[in-house]
Amino acid sequence: MTRSILILGGTTDARLLAGKLAEDSGFRILLSMAGRTRDPVKQPVPTRTGGFGGSAGLAEFIRNEKFDILVDATHPFAARISRNAAEAALLADTPLIALDRPAWRQQQGDRWQRVMTTHDAVTVLGTAPRHVFLALGRQELLPFEMAPQHSYLVRSVDPVEPPLKLPDIRYITARGPFVLDDEIAMLNDNGIEIVVSKNSGGNASYGKIEAARQLGIPVIMIERPERPDVATVPDIDTALAAIRHQFSLAEKRGE
Repeated sequence: MTRSILILGGTTDARLLAGKLAEDSGFRILLSMAGRTRDPVKQPVPTRTGGFGGSAGLAEFIRNEKFDILVDATHPFAARISRNAAEAALLADTPLIALDRPAWRQQQGDRWQRVMTTHDAVTVLGTAPRHVFLALGRQELLPFEMAPQHSYLVRSVDPVEPPLKLPDIRYITARGPFVLDDEIAMLNDNGIEIVVSKNSGGNASYGKIEAARQLGIPVIMIERPERPDVATVPDIDTALAAIRHQFSLAEKRGE
């Protein structure tokens, strides 16, 4: 019997998980992407792009397409999508596997100031002009227009369009993973005095955090939003085991 898996993606973890599942011919897999990235990485399984119309729409899609398992492998900051996934799984009576990679932990030598929102980060930057590295997505950048006294370096996967209305800003378009030595050089070459980052976790973008530690540069760390109260798995291997366990249970029930 072919088992069907719907993966809500948008992360490297989702792509890698889909690739490992695709190695098993007994699975029908669909990877759903929000569509915010203009030039997404090639995926190893069939994909769809766009929303579902909230939790009710997602539940209807699961039922109509007869998916056996829903996997939430979205970004740790995609809290609304994760809430919809949790509600949809209940509505559709479908097992949910939520992949939530661990957040970065502050280490000795890190100079972090934790904030909850991007607006808080703007406030913490203060009034004195500083050279700031913004390692944020396009959607999080607009509040920094309220602090035009700073000099900004922005790195994002897609070009920032329209550009921010700031007098001193430069853009880098790049996709991780980023090597530590390159991150150190980038911070040094641009005279960066402070880094603004989301606590995304994972290895692909951790280089800038380690580079800031080695250079003694402070980091304004935006903490993760509250996620739905569901059981989670921390990595791809555990997610694979959880998926296979769910199918094993279904087989024992004769489903």
